Order: sequence, then C-alpha cells, then structure tokens
Amino acid sequence: MTLDATARVNVTDILCIGAQKASTSWLHHVLNAHPRTYAFPNSRPVTSTNKEAHFWDWNRKRGIDWYRELMTPPDADRLSMDFTPEYSTLSEGDIAECRRLNPGARVIYVLRDPLARAVSAIRMHTRWRSGDAEAEALEVAFDDDFLALVKRAGLNAMGSYVANYQRWARHYDDILVLNYEDIRADPAAMVARVFDHCGLTLDEMPPEARAEFDQRMQKRVWASVRYPVSTEALHFLHGLLWPKREAAESFFGLRFEEWREVLGER
Repeated sequence: MTLDATARVNVTDILCIGAQKASTSWLHHVLNAHPRTYAFPNSRPVTSTNKEAHFWDWNRKRGIDWYRELMTPPDADRLSMDFTPEYSTLSEGDIAECRRLNPGARVIYVLRDPLARAVSAIRMHTRWRSGDAEAEALEVAFDDDFLALVKRAGLNAMGSYVANYQRWARHYDDILVLNYEDIRADPAAMVARVFDHCGLTLDEMPPEARAEFDQRMQKRVWASVRYPVSTEALHFLHGLLWPKREAAESFFGLRFEEWREVLGER
C-alpha cells in the first residue's frame, strides 16, 4: 500500500547539510543500513545517486510535489534522508522554506578542517574535469585555472561554517555538529551520536541488518585521488581559509588539526 505523502509531518526526516568532503557519503551509507531509515531511489543525474536530492539547488523548478514524492518512504515509520552538502550554503529564504516542509527534521552538519576540505574538493573537481584515466598523472598548479576552480568550487561559501550554521540555527534550534576528525578517530562513537540525534538504536536492527551495518562501518566511500597539489596552491588556500578555521574553532569549541597533515605532505 502506498503511503499518503501529504500525511507526513516532514518531507525529509533527516537532513545532512554538509560539509562537502567531510564523510557525508560514508555517514549516509552507514545510516542506510538501519531498517528505519529510507534512501530515495537512485535518480541520477536528476539526483546524485540515492544520497543527494539537490532539491533547493538543482531541482527546485520541479516543485514541492516532486520532492515530496521522491522522499516518501514505503512505510510510515521509516525516516527519509537527504544528504546534500550544498544545502549548507542555502539562503535564508530557502532555509525558511525547508523548515516549512520539514518542521521536525533532524539536521546534521559535519565540519572538516577548511584547508583539508578545500584540497579534497579541488582534487574532486579536477578529477571530474579530467576523467579517471588521467587523474593519477595530474598535479594542481597555482595558475589561473586553479584560481577559477577555487571560485567555481565555492570554497569560501562551503568553508564559512559559522555563517552557514547561524543561518540554519535561526530555523532549527537543535543541529548536531560533528568534527570529521572525531569521525576518523572514533567512528562508532560519532555514529552513536547521530543515532541518538535521529531517534535510532542498534537494538532495532535484526541480525542481517546489523551485519551489514558493521561491514559499512569499515568502508570508505568516494575517497579522493591524492594527486599532488603544488606548494604555492596549498599555501594560498591555507592563507585564504585560516580565518574561517579560527572562527569555527572559537564558535564551536573544537579543534582542527588536519591542516598540519595537509601541509606536511609537501
């Protein structure tokens, strides 16, 4: 029996708003093993696989009914998920509309050191442009193409964690903020926090689902190709994003250390 989409309180029950290249794909993959979560059917290229609906950036023209139909699970007790990192940079008006559609959504924001996140994003965008066959031989140089890529990849907007959070917090007063470095250090503890935030438990999982969950906890999803980024490009990004790192550390009371690893690669 098809669930009446209009009867649902939220179009989307679990919203992960980013950041891009901060393990959101891995987190979605892990949560999707839980029997009470629901990932919409892969509708690529309209959506990005079964993870990113891209309603407010790519698909707003399709209308709310399209989004509602996409996100409606087959069973009323399942929680629909939309993990679209670009949502972190939405305008005030779009976030207000999101709240109207999803008044009880559980919102998650995963932060990553701005430099490390930017380098991973630069590598991802460069790989998309070159294709997998050429990616291993690439090096990102500090040139006009690089500067254009910095703008095209939206590094300033994506790295503005405090401003992005504040816009969202004016509409959602219980946003779960996680540090990517904590996920790397203790993924089980971070997933437990996400489960608690979303009202999920491991006890609800039958043995088959729990076995799949345990396997997914060990996987990496969409790892970047680690081809070289020039020293000049790294230091440009380091200087550009340093104020954003300091602002986020002060505001959220956390520490980013991954930038030391990035600069130590050279």
